[in-house]
Amino acid sequence: MENKHKTAWEKVQLARNLKRPTSIHVIRQLFPDFIELHGDRLFGDDHSFVCGIASLDGKAITIIAQEKGTQTQDKIARNFGMPHPEGYHKALRLAKQAEKFHRPVLFLIDTPGAYPGIGAEERGQANAIALLLFEFSSLKVPTISVVLSEGGSGGALAIGVADQTWMFENAIYSILSPEGFASILYKDASLAKQASEVMKLTAQDLFEFGICEKIIPEYGAGLHEEYRETYRVLKDELIKEFALLNKQSNRRRLENRYQKYRVYGSLGTNIPIEEEDTSYETDAI
Repeated sequence: MENKHKTAWEKVQLARNLKRPTSIHVIRQLFPDFIELHGDRLFGDDHSFVCGIASLDGKAITIIAQEKGTQTQDKIARNFGMPHPEGYHKALRLAKQAEKFHRPVLFLIDTPGAYPGIGAEERGQANAIALLLFEFSSLKVPTISVVLSEGGSGGALAIGVADQTWMFENAIYSILSPEGFASILYKDASLAKQASEVMKLTAQDLFEFGICEKIIPEYGAGLHEEYRETYRVLKDELIKEFALLNKQSNRRRLENRYQKYRVYGSLGTNIPIEEEDTSYETDAI
C-alpha cells in the first residue's frame, strides 16, 4: 500500500478518479453468477441502483449497489450515480425480498448524493431515504455496507445502515461534498480543498471514530490501477464476517445494530476542537 499518508483532498480526488472501478466492476469480479433484478413496482427502474442476487462461498446473497457509470452515455443513463426515489424503493424491495428468503445483504455505496431535482422531490425523495433508514435499522438478516468510492449525504446513508460499515482505503464518506461544505461554511465552493481537511471524511478518520469497522486496503497508486488483490481481500472478509453474523440470533444482531447507531449522537463530543483557521473566510452574502 502506498496511500497511508495521502491528504484528505488527495483521497477525494482518488475516490472521484474517472478510472476508478464502479460497483458493476466489483460485482462482475466477485460475483460472476450475479442476476440483476429491475424496477421498484411503483414508478420505474432507476439505473443508478444495480440490485440483484448472487452467491458468496456457495450461499445466496442479495446485492444492492449504487452505480455511477463509466463512459459518458452510461453515466448519463445512470444519472451519475445520483438516485431518484424509485432507486431507493427498488433497494427496499430487494432488501425485503432478502429478508423473506433469509439472504444476507451487501450494500455498495458510491454516490455524490441523492438527485435533488424537482421531479425527485415531487415523488418524495426525502421520504424515500427516511423510509430506508427506518426499515434497514430492523432488517432481520445480516447486512454489510461497503463504501466503494464516494459516499455523499443522505443519498449514501440511505443504504449505510447495516451491521457493519466498511470503507475502501481511498473512499470518502460525509454529510455532503467538500464543495457543498465550503459553500455553506466559507461561502465559496472553490475552498473545497480546505474544507475536506476539516470534514473528517476519510476511511482512516471514520475508523478512528468507530463509524467504520473495517478498511479494505488498496495497493499501488489506488484501486484504479490495481484492484485484484483488493477484491480478494474484500471477498475473504465478506465470507468471514457474514459467517459470524449468521451465527448470531436475530435478536442479538438487531440489538448490536441498534447500539451501534445509538452511540453516534455522542461521537461529536469526542472530536478534538482545533483552532479555527479564518484565513480563507469571506463575507457572508
